[in-house]
Amino acid sequence: MTQRDPSLEAPLPGFWQAQSRVRVRTLLLLRWLAILGQSSAVLFVRYGLDMEFPVFWALGAIGVSVALNIVLSLRGRSRELAREWEAALQLAYDVVQLAVLLALTGGLQNPFVFLFVAPVAVSATILRPALTALLAALTFACVGLISVWRLPLPWIEGASFEIPQLYEFGVAAAVLIGLGFTSVYAWRVAAEEERLSIALTAVQAVLAREQTLSALGGLAAAAAHELGTPLATIHLVAKEMARDLPPNDARAEDVQLLVSQSERCRAILSQLSARTEQGDAILLRAPIRAIMEEIAAPHEGLGAEIIIETNGDGPLEVRRMPEIIHALGGILENAVGFARSRVEFSARWTSETIEILIRDDGPGFAPGVLERIGEPYVTERDQEGAAGGLGLGFFISKTLLERTGAKLEAKNLKPPAHGALVRARWTRVSIDAATL
Repeated sequence: MTQRDPSLEAPLPGFWQAQSRVRVRTLLLLRWLAILGQSSAVLFVRYGLDMEFPVFWALGAIGVSVALNIVLSLRGRSRELAREWEAALQLAYDVVQLAVLLALTGGLQNPFVFLFVAPVAVSATILRPALTALLAALTFACVGLISVWRLPLPWIEGASFEIPQLYEFGVAAAVLIGLGFTSVYAWRVAAEEERLSIALTAVQAVLAREQTLSALGGLAAAAAHELGTPLATIHLVAKEMARDLPPNDARAEDVQLLVSQSERCRAILSQLSARTEQGDAILLRAPIRAIMEEIAAPHEGLGAEIIIETNGDGPLEVRRMPEIIHALGGILENAVGFARSRVEFSARWTSETIEILIRDDGPGFAPGVLERIGEPYVTERDQEGAAGGLGLGFFISKTLLERTGAKLEAKNLKPPAHGALVRARWTRVSIDAATL
């Protein structure tokens, strides 16, 4: 349950084959937005504010972006995922094009210099870290170049505006620090989102399997109902044929065999219908102790003794949910695996709440893992003397239980006791079978 999916550890595809996590049209749309913003800013500064600078060179740099977008759109791959090298080259072009525009309009003195952050942030969310690092290095180089080779900042005619060189160094440092922070932050968020997406896919697969098993009873009932009518017709016709044939007819034995086998099929369908009705009743509700015994049965005799205890106000029947059975079974499996000799599997309830606790006498959760318990892929089973983490298995259990309305708590027992404690708590109306 705590093992990683082997597909997650497969080697990454080669540079020329790997795909990014963004479609080509998304990159094109971002560039069209940049083109619109750049064009508006250039035209407003030149003709709205009447400031002199090489506007046609600036419009030429913007025109190159327009031509690039048109060419890429005509390739007909806008709906496909961009390959990593294609996305990296497009983002590198955006950095260089922005550097050219800034060099024509004041370099580091231009307040739009902070737009250098945008391509690197996009790269951090869609490309592997090595490519983002290369793009950040290119951006650092461009910042250094426009700090040396640049035209004056467009300003009011007859006046000049010069920023002290020390302040320009401060701007450059702010841009570089912003690049580093933003790229690392975006990469961490994107990586966490991807991990959660994969883990939630695993949860959906578990739920689909459990729902399929639950639906088999209904499918059997439907099959028994649909097959009952044609089988009754076959049985009736076979009996009439047997009655009409003389005893010494060679076909009489075969017809009698057909009658007996059709009767046997009818008996099987009757038993199947009866079992299905019984099974449906079992699936709807059961005493809480019976469900706990069902959860514990696969883990009996695996090393640690499982002690089941129940205590509450009167008898209690709960809804028999596949999510609860699978989730608590996974947690109990881990407790048995880490326990030294015993696992206490107990339930207690009041008129307001229902709690199920799983407590083992093992080493408990490692401190670093306890802080992140419930996150996907937190697993340290190879640590000596510590229970480590429960990885994807605990994440699946937590997600399944929360879908039933439970609140999950995991902690270590306070000394001198030792071991781990996992508590699932519901409001009574959430799973009490009396509310069905």
